This record gives sequence, C-alpha cells and structure tokens, in this order.
Amino acid sequence: MADPEEPVSRDPAQPGEPLVTGPDFVEDLPEDEPAPLPAPEGVTDVIDTDYEIGQDNLTDQFVLKFDVHRPVFTISSLIIIGIVLVTLIFQHDLDPFFNGMRDFLTGKLDWFFMLAGNVFVLLCLGLIVSPLGSVRLGGPEATPDFSLLSWFSMLFAAGMGIGLMFYGVSEPMSHFDTSLVGPVIEDGVRTDWAPLMGAPGDELAARRLGMAATIYHWGLHPWATYAVVALALALFSYNKGLPLTMRSVFYPILGERIWGWPGHLIDILAVFATIFGLATSLGFGAQQATAGFNFLFNWPNNNTTMVILIVVVTGIATMSVILGVDKGVKRLSEANMMLAFALLLFVILVGPTLAIFNGFARNLASYAREFLPLSNPFGRTDDNFRHGWTAFYWAWWISWSPFVGMFIARVSRGRTVRQFLISVLLVPALVCVLWMTTFGGTAISLTLGGFEGISDAALELKLFAMLSQLPLVSITSFIGIILVLVFFITSSDSGSLVIDTIAAGGKVNSPVPQRIFWCSLEGLIAIALMLAGGLGALQAMAVSTGFPFTFVLLGACWSIVQGLRNERRKLK
Repeated sequence: MADPEEPVSRDPAQPGEPLVTGPDFVEDLPEDEPAPLPAPEGVTDVIDTDYEIGQDNLTDQFVLKFDVHRPVFTISSLIIIGIVLVTLIFQHDLDPFFNGMRDFLTGKLDWFFMLAGNVFVLLCLGLIVSPLGSVRLGGPEATPDFSLLSWFSMLFAAGMGIGLMFYGVSEPMSHFDTSLVGPVIEDGVRTDWAPLMGAPGDELAARRLGMAATIYHWGLHPWATYAVVALALALFSYNKGLPLTMRSVFYPILGERIWGWPGHLIDILAVFATIFGLATSLGFGAQQATAGFNFLFNWPNNNTTMVILIVVVTGIATMSVILGVDKGVKRLSEANMMLAFALLLFVILVGPTLAIFNGFARNLASYAREFLPLSNPFGRTDDNFRHGWTAFYWAWWISWSPFVGMFIARVSRGRTVRQFLISVLLVPALVCVLWMTTFGGTAISLTLGGFEGISDAALELKLFAMLSQLPLVSITSFIGIILVLVFFITSSDSGSLVIDTIAAGGKVNSPVPQRIFWCSLEGLIAIALMLAGGLGALQAMAVSTGFPFTFVLLGACWSIVQGLRNERRKLK
C-alpha cells in the first residue's frame, strides 16, 4: 500500500484504530485479591473438570510479586521481546519485509477474511431468531449486573475510540473522492480504490456509495466479530464455570486437552493478536495527535514527536495501573465520553444540521442496499479497495476481538443471548453511523459547497481541516487532540489488563507489576515498529496476528452453538 501522505485518489486509504477503547472491566475489583467469577445460577450445563484457575501459575518468585501462567506468559513475552529487539536492531532493513507481508495477507487472503466476517454476522443473526437465543448468560436465575441504561452506556463507551476520531472524516471523504473520480489508470494498470467501481462524475451517487462503504466497515461486521468472542467467553465462563480465557471456549472441541499445549497455543495467539492490534492503534493515535499539534502549535510532525508522545502516553497509562483504575482512568474515560458527545453535538448544531439528520436515515438505507454487494468476496473488480480497506479492517477487528470481547463479556452477565446480540450489534453500530454521518457528512457537504481543503489534506489532518471551516476551530481542534490522547491512554491501560488476564491463566485481578510489564511492552512495540517501517510495519503485525486468530474465532463459532445446545438440553 502507498504512503498515507499521497493523494487520496491514488492511495489505498489506510484503516485505523479499531472501534473500542471501553472502560476497564476490572474497575471494581480489589487490587491484591483474586476475584473469582460468579457461579452459575440455576440449572446450567457446568463442565466437570478438576482444573482450577491458577493451578499452573508461577507465583511470587525473586523480588517481585507476580502470578502468571508459565507456558503462556513465558513463550509470548519472550517472542514479543525478541521481535522488538530484532526490529530495533535492523530497523532500516525491515520496511520492505513488513510492507510485503501486509500486502500479501490483505491481497491474497482478502476472500478468507471477508468470508470469516460473513460467518460471524450470519451466526449472530441466526442465534437471535433461533430458540438458542433464549439461553441466559450466567444461568436461568441470573440477574443482570447492570441496569439497562448503564449497560447501554457501557456499550456506547465501547463504540468510541481513536478510530472514530481518525476516520470520522477521512474515511467517508476518501470513499467519496475515489468514487467521484472512478477507476484511475496508473502505468497502464487500473487501480480501483473506489468501492464497487464508484460513481464517476455523479456527486450524489458518490456520496451515497462513500457513506455506505464507510458504514459497512463500522457496522454489523466488526461488532459481530466482537460479539462472537464476547458471547463465547461469557457462555463458557458464566454458564460452564471455566476460566475467562480463550482456551475455555474450545472445551467442546478439545475437552481436557485445553489445559495442555493446544490450550496454551490458543491463549498465546490471543496475546499476540491483542498486543499487536493495540500497538498499531497506539501508532495511529500518535500520528493523529502529532498532526494535530502541528496544525495548532506548529510542532514538528515527525517520528521523534510521535515516539515522545508514545512514551508519555505509555507512562501515564502505567501510572494509572499503579494508582488503580478507579482513581484515574475510569474517571478520565467518563469525562472523555462526555467531551466526545459535546464535540459531536457541536458539529451537529453548527454544521449542516438538517443534512445530518436526513443523512442518518439515508445512509442507513444506502448501507442496507449495498450490504450484500460489499460483503461479496468474489467476482468483483475493486480489488484494491477490498485489499486496502476491507481485508485490513477485518484482520484488525479480529486481532482486537479478545480485548473488546472480554470487556463486553464482563458487563453482560444476566442477559439472554438474544438481548445480548441485538444490543451488541445494534447499539454501538448505530453510534458509529451517527458519528460518521455527522463528521463525514459535514465534510462532504463542505466539499460540495466549494471548500477543497479537506480532500487535499492528509488522512490524519482531515478532521482538523473540516473543523477549520466551523466556528471555534482552535478550541474544537484542541478538544479533538485531547480526545485522541485520552482514548490512547485508556486503550493502553485497559489493553494491558486484558492481555494480563489471558497470560495469567484467567485470573481477572493479577498483581500490578505484571500489568505494568504488558503496558510498557505495548509502548515498546509501537515505537520499534514505527521506527522500522512506520504505519506499514504496525499494520503488517496486526494483520499477521489476526490471520491465525481468525481460525480460532471460526472454531469458537462451532463451540458456541454446541455450548448453547447443551444449555437448552440441560434445561429440558
């Protein structure tokens, strides 16, 4: 893929941060005591196993207090540290390798990622309408841990992240521009960056297609991916009594072997996928924050500034781990959500308000109309669009799914499968549609009104270019930077807790030092890959870890159906 600095009509616009940076899922747990998961309530198909959470863990060695699963922690941490060292040592020679790996996976296996995404959507929709949807997570007598309003609020929080800041303007504008231009001939080769070949010369059709393609990437498919992981973790933890790790999901397939090397491998893949997905997000957040500081204060827009930002943000995230999430990140995340809502409301009120409200319904209709053509992985000619956007997005959503899925699972006990899937699919997806309609629709309206600065701006600057055409540009741009940085911090902090839960054998409240270790390692990975190959290297690692983890999720689909069938059979 080309560098994001090149003109949009020639560039495969690079997808950015996945959807979620939700609040920490262990926010109310005591710092030094293990917190077992609630026991199933009522008649459930509890799996009879002699395994106990933490029985294979290595604890309290040397001078530090820690509690880690020996094979998973040792292998994953050593391999990741090795990748960091090799990348730093050979940073000037690895750029072609990373770009080649990314282009191969997204170019040759786009059909595989798209088919997998379709499987996840079909499974979720099928469970909603099937009798299996009546199974309650936690047992038939379990009651929800949170009120409906609080639960929806947390799902809303899970839908907000750096990605919506980075791509709220740039993705709709990119698809609009390329659709309006149509196929481009470069060196005798047609490069179809436009979705479904675009709508050359037709502004209304280009707008409709551009918004439909954007919502396709932020609608049902990503949330179905997250829902599969969340449902699998919740079902096998709350109903079956197994640890909160990905290996537990495979009990119907592997049986007691999940406590051996097959299970170790599954959890190691989950660690790799999550940490490299997070590192890629840190890189995109640093790029947009650096561009914002350059826009407002003329700070240097280079790797040095981005590395400094990553170090600072990682340091703040590490401090929040030490202080405890209730004292820092939880409150900061809540304030950030209010700030994000305020920015959204501001753009709605001072922007083309009527066009935004009309566009919301119109964009949903366009999404529904183009859903099947965009989901089809075969027989299309817009290969570069699918490689540069869709395949990369799908791989990245998959790499983030353990992080997002564990958060959603932790807050959804007591809901039926049907309630769970309808809410997880629709609530965050509608928030994303509203956000993209507001920011992307405003940018397109300004462009059609004669302002050309948004189309010409680099991807990371398009948000600021759009805000510059509205009142209070300095204030709103600064708010945008703050939002990116705080989402940046909460992603790093919360992500380290999720990774540590997996690497600690399912313990949801392990000692602080090992959470600091993972938080610091995320920052080091982001810095190493940024120096070695920039965003291309970060993307390559996210895709390369998302690919094998796709097989894990496909296996989880089968386990979910089997687990739910056993729950129904037990009740009868």
